[in-house]
Amino acid sequence: MTLRQSLDRLYREFDFRARIDSDPIKFPKKYKEKKDIEVSGLIASAFAYGRVELFLPVIEKILSAMGKNPHEFLINYNEKRDSKIFAGISYRFQKENDIKKLISILSDVLRRYGTIENLFYFFYSPEDRNIKNALEGMQKELKLIRLFPLPSTGSACKRANLFLRWMIRDKDIDFGIWRGIGKSKLIIPLDTHIARVSNCLGLTKRKTPSWAMAEEITDSLKRFDPDDPLRYDFSLCHSGIMGLCNKMRCSDCKLNSQRKNL
Repeated sequence: MTLRQSLDRLYREFDFRARIDSDPIKFPKKYKEKKDIEVSGLIASAFAYGRVELFLPVIEKILSAMGKNPHEFLINYNEKRDSKIFAGISYRFQKENDIKKLISILSDVLRRYGTIENLFYFFYSPEDRNIKNALEGMQKELKLIRLFPLPSTGSACKRANLFLRWMIRDKDIDFGIWRGIGKSKLIIPLDTHIARVSNCLGLTKRKTPSWAMAEEITDSLKRFDPDDPLRYDFSLCHSGIMGLCNKMRCSDCKLNSQRKNL
């Protein structure tokens, strides 16, 4: 069995639905309106770092404070009147004032652009090789570099790429609510799990997570599916999270045994 066949089998047999509750995508899944899905998705992905059991409750607190329609909440947000409802909410590097600043920035962006999609499209060109330039522009508008780092600095921008996968990719558990951008333009959301699995499988020769590594892994996956390379992302990531890929047992991994067929 080749590596492509192994990856296809992992993708085909992976129980996507069973893992939703352990993934930040569960939050935008609660909404029906497109505007609410993208706003809640941006917030959920922004805090998706560290231990899952620690960041999920923080996302829950922020979105619960915003009510049933987060987009409407942000459009009508009044800092003097409403900021107190986020009192006491913090997560690691983001303290209470950072959370309040995030809400204010999102409110301003939505008043100027209407939707996050409009913001992204303002910087996107179909001629671009991938979504790097548009992501750079979007992140700069969102201003909070700790939450929204830039690819131009070398950051892998894992959380932003995760958000864009949700919005653009239209298969499995992803929403596909942003039209007109090919799935082939997406870059894999690179975290420690994807980096470890990808090194094990020979999808990258780089050792340090970066934007360059994320592009290299994505290009490797395009050899198997040029139109939708990120279809392997969720199953590979959660295989790493669940310990199915363990760096201490890399030589015993069935996927790893096929890396010569890359």
